[in-house]
Amino acid sequence: MHSWTDTLRFAFQPVVNLTTGAVAGLEILARPESGDILAEARRDPGLDCRLAVSAVRAAVRKETLLPLFVNVFAGTLADLGGLPSLHDAMREAGRLPWEVTIDLCPPYTHVPQQALLEAVATLRGQGFRICADGIGDGDVPLRLLSDLSPGLVKLDASLLARPAVVRSMRTLCDELGALLAVEGVETEGQCAAARADGAQLGQGELFAPPARLPAADVYVPPRSAAAVAAPRTGPSVREFVRPAALLPATASAGQVRALLTGSPDVSGVLLVDTTGVPVRSVHRSRFLLSMSGRYGHALYADRPAAKLGDPPRTVGVDATAWEVLDVVAVGGRDRTSDDVAVVDEYGRCVGAVRLADLVRALAETRVEEAAGLNPLTRLPGSDAITGEVDRRIAAGRAFALSWLDVDHFKQVNDGAGFAAGDELIRAVGRALQQAATEGARVGHIGGDDFLVLADPEGLDPLAASVLDADWSAGGRPVTLSLATVLCTPGSVTDHRQAAACLAPLKKAAKALHGASWVLGRAGVPGHEARRGSRPTPASAGCGVAAERGVQGV
Repeated sequence: MHSWTDTLRFAFQPVVNLTTGAVAGLEILARPESGDILAEARRDPGLDCRLAVSAVRAAVRKETLLPLFVNVFAGTLADLGGLPSLHDAMREAGRLPWEVTIDLCPPYTHVPQQALLEAVATLRGQGFRICADGIGDGDVPLRLLSDLSPGLVKLDASLLARPAVVRSMRTLCDELGALLAVEGVETEGQCAAARADGAQLGQGELFAPPARLPAADVYVPPRSAAAVAAPRTGPSVREFVRPAALLPATASAGQVRALLTGSPDVSGVLLVDTTGVPVRSVHRSRFLLSMSGRYGHALYADRPAAKLGDPPRTVGVDATAWEVLDVVAVGGRDRTSDDVAVVDEYGRCVGAVRLADLVRALAETRVEEAAGLNPLTRLPGSDAITGEVDRRIAAGRAFALSWLDVDHFKQVNDGAGFAAGDELIRAVGRALQQAATEGARVGHIGGDDFLVLADPEGLDPLAASVLDADWSAGGRPVTLSLATVLCTPGSVTDHRQAAACLAPLKKAAKALHGASWVLGRAGVPGHEARRGSRPTPASAGCGVAAERGVQGV
């Protein structure tokens, strides 16, 4: 009588880091030659658990060092209270629990949520990582997703047609401390959209199809030159994490040598204690040089590899790329090429970062930022501001978007000369930067037009600092006009709608005499003229038909 294992095979599909192009891990997919064993496993938790164990053993037979993604139905975990047989299989194979991510698969309907959360806590306590799979095409409640607190969230590729949803999920993932992945990526356009909307990992036919042998190479399209620049604090280290080659702290030099010689792409080995905390770092070149020297093998082969290692350099998963460079800068020059271990809140290794990846990405970021700077003021253009507007909208944060310009600037240029006009623009830009509170962004979008994104509570001091100043160009007095739209959570859907709300407010501000400031609220009729010598009769709200102006000071 044939067993279900006789006709079952497994395929491996890479999960790819969209920033570095490296393979972050391998998802193991069951491929039965006949029947629908997955449908049976959905109804039978014991069978589903045996499938997970078989998947791990299949990966062990392929001798891959990459982290593994193993699919398990949510109902299975809730029914079994964990996966003890999977833990045993990992131990038998010599693999560590934190090298395996459990892909929690829908359905979640009728799954006892408390039992599921307790099972997830048990697995996490053992060192396994948790991924919420099928988001966007499954039935996971958002409250449960938050309670699960996964380390990875996988979105269905169909959501790429709804960029606001993907950006919102990236914001949620940042709050949860999770990475965002998109599954089913088949085209370069989908890959570009995933990157633009904040996805850090990708999976699909574009990169590599499922195959019986773990993929050695994947195709990742190059990043577009128009890619959105990272915030000033620098990109997160999460975007650069590669799988780390891990061995127990008791490993011999011979074991490390066997791993390195069998895996030429491994740049170093981290020796970890029984809880997964790095205790020594073994650099490939320095280690092999010691082993290949005269009597090197005889001297070191059976001795602990830790004696040929160095103290590990570590950063937390929430570090920025710049903070990693600070860690690298400390110590001798001979260690500048060492990998940096990335650890979670428990100090356990979740991967490694290569210096070359960081330097390349940061250089690209600087080039992109420089290309977007206005040559006159050295301030970023509109793309940087509108990108931050979209991030705040996705995060559900209130914000104030302001448009400032010089009144009758053409006459100023014609009368005082372009050099005086340029100096005035530079001075206004400097004043805005100095007045901007923490978290505010100032952009120069061309000519005499500036954009300012700030928190609502920072508006009054900013307005006073630029509107109360005595401005002049070539001895001619000059006034400024300021228009502001306050956007509360849910009042606008993206930066385009916020800009549309701002346009009539600018028109209303320009209709006032002297230094003027008009303030409106997205979705609310009318506006308030806070400065200016007379009210305007025209409407200035966002899609408003009636004026409710109030005379300003």
